[in-house]
Amino acid sequence: MTESPSPSPSLPSSASASAGPSSLPPAAPRRAVLAAALAVAGGAAASAAPASAVPVPGAPATGAAAPAPQGEPRAAGGIDNRSWTSYTDWRSGTHAGTSPVADLRPALVITDPAGRTDYTDPHTGRTATWEYATWTSPRHTPSVPATELIASWNADTPSGTWITVELSGRYADGTDTPWFVMGRWAAGDGDIRRTSVDGQSDGRSAVWTDTLAVGDAASGLRVVSYRLRLTLHRTPGSRLTPRVWRLGAMASDVPDRFTVPASEPGPARELVVPRYSQHTHIGQYPEYANGGEAWCSPTSSQMIIEYWGRRPTAAELAWVNPAFADPQVCHAARHTYDHQYEGCGNWSFNAAYAATYDDLNAVVTRLRSLTELEALIRAGIPAITSQSFLEKELTGAGYGTAGHLMTVIGFTQDGDVIANDPASPTNEAVRRVYRRREWENIWLRTKRHNASGKVVSGTGGVCYLYWPARPTAAQRKALEAVGVR
Repeated sequence: MTESPSPSPSLPSSASASAGPSSLPPAAPRRAVLAAALAVAGGAAASAAPASAVPVPGAPATGAAAPAPQGEPRAAGGIDNRSWTSYTDWRSGTHAGTSPVADLRPALVITDPAGRTDYTDPHTGRTATWEYATWTSPRHTPSVPATELIASWNADTPSGTWITVELSGRYADGTDTPWFVMGRWAAGDGDIRRTSVDGQSDGRSAVWTDTLAVGDAASGLRVVSYRLRLTLHRTPGSRLTPRVWRLGAMASDVPDRFTVPASEPGPARELVVPRYSQHTHIGQYPEYANGGEAWCSPTSSQMIIEYWGRRPTAAELAWVNPAFADPQVCHAARHTYDHQYEGCGNWSFNAAYAATYDDLNAVVTRLRSLTELEALIRAGIPAITSQSFLEKELTGAGYGTAGHLMTVIGFTQDGDVIANDPASPTNEAVRRVYRRREWENIWLRTKRHNASGKVVSGTGGVCYLYWPARPTAAQRKALEAVGVR
């Protein structure tokens, strides 16, 4: 099964727990984490109704911390979400060759390129010239000074286009981070190879695949505000353009904890979500993270995409071997694959993939409790959650893992968690019921002991949320209650 690619609110498990601001190691590939996850798991059995940065201009802005904009959901419990999605949002900030488009889904597009730049793809060795234009967001001051930030974006990138997403944070002492690349992304893989960027650090914070994390949270170091920058690329001389509907980030400061308080069960409900096993695809397309054994994230994404009535067309699946069952899962793995990370578990890339389907929104966030997740389920919104655990910590799983994604589809009368677990041996076995107290703890904790007794990280409630562009009133209310709009 695949890995949870992001660190805990302290240093990632692959870094020294004692490293301070002056000794922060450079961000390292997560392939070692993937290998660990596979080694641990290798013995396991096997509409609103569901139907290095490209050089660009830019300089940090100055200004005092300001409250979140009126109407923006406020955070509680150490989590803050901010997304730019409206025509008014896209008119704000700093434009260099970009303009907002007023539509049913307002978007940012290229209108007059700011210039040309060469990009050498590190995964193909090819150098090509691209026209580019940029948009830099206004500075956002989260309601919680953050130890971690994870970006999300929803975009369409026709052949001949791609985007770069960058983030620059400001520390409490007024100094700024560099512009860190949070992803070079295209929906397809014909123009560039979709990629995160390793080795990004300013000695105080570092990017770990999809997450910007401070190096020594215990010291009090926090990111108190940030800006995002979009660079839209296209083939020179063309009229092509990416269309970006959503850009945002989740900022969080979840306290270190080995256990979390127990929550009281709410009403029972179970959503009807398609069931797919990643093990169906073991040995298929090993160029994408060694095949199905590491595909829990795209498999989970595909389940929820289809819950909302979307799926790839026959033409889009034509590349898949017709002998393979559930070819749409192979398609999801290919289109979430991070060529630097060498895995399909990049959280931001999974959300971006889901949003390539008509009228779907997608973000990566954190939830504070199972109570919040229950409210989403009651509104008809399933969630993909990231957790890690020893086999003995989750009764009935039959495996342990250094990181795994599941799709939560409901709760029983007793409050136990109903999950579509892609690590099941067959599609028919995917639906599982896990004990509430066990599941709650393995998902929400930020620290745990691995099989060797070493203290390593947990994800602290990370999840992917996918929902329709025009949600019901109940769905909108449930999303706003967790800070997402």
